[in-house]
Amino acid sequence: MSESTPSPTDLPVPPVALLAGAALFLDFDGTLAPIADTPDGVVVDGDLIALLAQLRDMLDGRVAIVSGRSIETLRDLGFGDFLLAGTHGLEFAEPGAQVEAPPRQAAVDEAETAFNAFAHEKPGLLVERKSISVGLHFRRAPQWGEDAGELARSLAKRLGLHVQPGKMLYELRPGGADKGSAVHALMARDPMAGGTPLFIGDDVTDEEGFAAAIELGGAGILVGPPRSTLASFSLEQVAAVRHYLAQGIAASG
Repeated sequence: MSESTPSPTDLPVPPVALLAGAALFLDFDGTLAPIADTPDGVVVDGDLIALLAQLRDMLDGRVAIVSGRSIETLRDLGFGDFLLAGTHGLEFAEPGAQVEAPPRQAAVDEAETAFNAFAHEKPGLLVERKSISVGLHFRRAPQWGEDAGELARSLAKRLGLHVQPGKMLYELRPGGADKGSAVHALMARDPMAGGTPLFIGDDVTDEEGFAAAIELGGAGILVGPPRSTLASFSLEQVAAVRHYLAQGIAASG
């Protein structure tokens, strides 16, 4: 492991002072809420929404949810009043505004058909249709993970799509964006412009977000067990993230 990607066991807990003046970028699954067996199994409680609303007020609106979920799903989960970047930076939306997103490609529909054919009669596999992408989940059928990966890579090569690995998931989507490009795009516009980027996330897909935050003079916070990361700080789990954010609110008052 290189010096640039230390183990989280070597990373300190982030100081609360980092939140003052931050442009805060938050992953959702595994960061603000525990990962569930299925995407529909995640429940967003009112306390979380209230906490994020307090943070938004404290930071003059500089709070954004940056997720692999579609913006439609994020809004359905209760995040409609927040700045959103969905599908790994392919979609954007301000509160109450129309979603900025490319059209769904026919190649994604073809990939969805192939995923459904693969998942047929394989209990535990789940195909998730998103607005402009499609995911194949194998959390409840890990024995199919290797085959799922081979299929995803083969389809991506044939259809000109991007493979987005996740936690027990392979997603196929158009290329040209990631959570890092989402950070850069949002930092170039209000209300995020002028803050110091702080990206909090748990997955390998969040590493691009960490890199962008660092490039722009900020930092990344890794959530969860030890792994190689660009983050400068770590928090153990979702509960620790919420506690850290609550500490920031308390310190501001």
